[in-house]
Amino acid sequence: MRPLTEEESKTVFTKLANYIGKNLVHLIDRADEPYCFRLHKDRVFYVSESSMRLGISVARPNLVSLGTCFGKFSKSGKFKLHVTALDYLAQYAKYKIWIKPNGEMPFLYGNHVLKAHLGRITEDTPEHQGVVVFSMSDVPLGFGVTSRSTVDTRKLDPTAIIVFHQSDVGEYLRDEASVLQCLQLNVSNLSSTGNTFLVL
Repeated sequence: MRPLTEEESKTVFTKLANYIGKNLVHLIDRADEPYCFRLHKDRVFYVSESSMRLGISVARPNLVSLGTCFGKFSKSGKFKLHVTALDYLAQYAKYKIWIKPNGEMPFLYGNHVLKAHLGRITEDTPEHQGVVVFSMSDVPLGFGVTSRSTVDTRKLDPTAIIVFHQSDVGEYLRDEASVLQCLQLNVSNLSSTGNTFLVL
């Protein structure tokens, strides 16, 4: 676990700014407790400084997770936001989209948002802008990138894509099988090596 380099910070903050804009400041300057970003095994974690200090006492190979995972760096150096960051994106999102009940299931299966499923959209949303996708009852479902601006969206036919899917809460179920396999493998490794792992 280490602090982000200047280049890594720039990459992460650029990606976050695409979704939450100037509200990025609220992630760092919090009234309750200081928070920071830390890198561990190519994953970026958003963690309180008190938890981070506790995590320092754990050996790096034994630390599984720390705080909230915001995303992961690929081998090429690109940063991909994970669905685990959704709570913070939804809280501070600059642009939002609400989809009708008939569009929720297709989106949660990993499909793009179509014009026919659009309930509401934030006024003056630009093209290629990060948006958080909500149900009509204000439950955050995931996030994506707009294919057209709000003005252009009104002119589209019902089958046109208006938001390109990036991530959704359905991933928790879709990836369940692979997660269970990893957990079973880790448990069998733990029992054979006798190592202790800590999740904060």
